[in-house]
Amino acid sequence: MKSSIKMWTRRRVLRGVLAGGAVTVGLPILDCVLNDNGTAFADTGAPLPTRFASWFWPLGVGEQEWRPKNAGSDYELPWEMAAIKPFKQRLNLFSGSQIFLDGAANQTHFTGVQGHMTGKVTASGDYFSSVDAIIAETIGGRTRFKSLVVSCDGDPKASWTAFASGKLPAEVSPLGLYARIFGPGFTDPNAATFVPDPETMVRRSVLSGVSEERASLDKWVGTADRQKLDYYYTALRSLEQKLDIQLQKPAPLPACTKPDETKDDGHPLFLATDAMARHDLFCSLLTHALACDQTRVINLNISQGMTGLRREGDPTSHHSYTHEEPVDPKLGYQVKCSWFQLLYFQHLYNFAAMLDAVKEGDKSLLDHMILYAYTDHGAPRLHSVRNYPFLTIGDGNGRIKTGMHFPTPGDAATRVGLTIQQAMGVSVSSWGTGSNHVTSPISGVLA
Repeated sequence: MKSSIKMWTRRRVLRGVLAGGAVTVGLPILDCVLNDNGTAFADTGAPLPTRFASWFWPLGVGEQEWRPKNAGSDYELPWEMAAIKPFKQRLNLFSGSQIFLDGAANQTHFTGVQGHMTGKVTASGDYFSSVDAIIAETIGGRTRFKSLVVSCDGDPKASWTAFASGKLPAEVSPLGLYARIFGPGFTDPNAATFVPDPETMVRRSVLSGVSEERASLDKWVGTADRQKLDYYYTALRSLEQKLDIQLQKPAPLPACTKPDETKDDGHPLFLATDAMARHDLFCSLLTHALACDQTRVINLNISQGMTGLRREGDPTSHHSYTHEEPVDPKLGYQVKCSWFQLLYFQHLYNFAAMLDAVKEGDKSLLDHMILYAYTDHGAPRLHSVRNYPFLTIGDGNGRIKTGMHFPTPGDAATRVGLTIQQAMGVSVSSWGTGSNHVTSPISGVLA
């Protein structure tokens, strides 16, 4: 460990006043706690963790031909995505891919996401092992929360995260999310002292006591029961390892700070501006959770694909406008629909900016992760499953190249999912079923 770390207490923060209120700003991960290259912790040699975030917005980017004309770095972002232009050199845009139905019906607002997030299309509502959950199984096993999922409009069903056991309901309350992350179970990695959770200690002690009985028990059981015990003790050892992690003092993370408690209880929202205000509140909490290494995978959903969000003073929802609003003959797009897309991408910029504001070494939290943005339809007025827009922001600790437009017209959209999985360290060489089965990542993305 570098000797200069002794100059700093683990709880040292910058304190001041903003607009009449007290503020506390956590220091970034300082050079003195990192190795000379700024890529790992000096005391343990552990690399800075890589994180993953998914961000779902409803109903594509409009009916007009939005795909940039040029591939590579010399391209223009679609105008409805203009808000994220400051991050253009640190993002990738994927265009032109599609989901193949293989004879199944297009269940609007579902089938497309089912295809590009789980790799398959079925005639049922099956939805298991989504891309983000697969990544969480790979990088999130040692964190307190394997994955955190939120929905901004108050609908817990607005979740596209599914493990092998099924969908994970979304947290709709910022107040509830705050309590889950920073309530009694939260261990401050920067605290000067560490006291293991008594309940965890008791559970670990009980499990150890059970393990000690194995030798005597094995003498009295037959072969079949020994096999059952082997299976049981294998699971037991896995549980003990997880408890051992909770009994160890976490590594200091100077960028970790506990946010102010929120009052938003997650009631249903109908105005798009209200939902996006909650979006930013969720983003702040999730950014703190990542910085404190409470989780390494987060998933934010604005709403269901068939969104009921509307503009203030207007009774018609965004989704209804995709069906009812005519395309402006001069502009070539649905003007009222575009208002929602511009709003969503302004808040995607806010999210990226929050992540980028957390400094870790000579880079930022955003540089140490991949933020994956996806939607339910290509052309929203037609509710098509073609010409999907996908985005990644951040290079995942240098795992992908950025600053480019990757057109893949007619390709299976599952190639994007395979590429992201490989970038995040998932051991997978092919993915998907039927016509959506792919065997190669998108060329030029992986570093």
